[in-house]
Amino acid sequence: MFPTRPLLIAVVCAVLGACSYKPSFINEYKIDVQQGNVLDQNTVAQLKPGQTKDQVRFLLGTPLIVDVFHQQRWDYVYHFKSGRTGEVDRRRLTLFFDADNRLARVDGDVAAASEDDLTLPGTQTRVVDLGSLPADASAPEGGREEPGFFRRMMDMIGF
Repeated sequence: MFPTRPLLIAVVCAVLGACSYKPSFINEYKIDVQQGNVLDQNTVAQLKPGQTKDQVRFLLGTPLIVDVFHQQRWDYVYHFKSGRTGEVDRRRLTLFFDADNRLARVDGDVAAASEDDLTLPGTQTRVVDLGSLPADASAPEGGREEPGFFRRMMDMIGF
């Protein structure tokens, strides 16, 4: 009589063991992980000493960490991990308020406005060149483009 039960157990173990092996050329998809408050230099540069907590909250959003024992300190933390490269980008911004709940000082990786920024006019403009149209905007230069491979195949079929 042929032992089928031990053979069946051996086959199941071999199949399950093969499922745990991953060849090196197969890369799984990893997502980008973004956590915390997104802080950029333009937003933080709008902070000025003497602003109220409501004004700061309007500019930066709700702080990630508000300590119960230190009500005059707000911490904004940002963490970004790229799924493709695995690089980690971390930023930290700590705001300190005085007894009147006015912004006293700023500490962290992102700098607040300097004295020169406060004396300059408040308008900042950025010119973006989107390209210009040719003199004869109705027809592109170089004539009509040739249809691609798939367009020619679709035309042959009749679509």
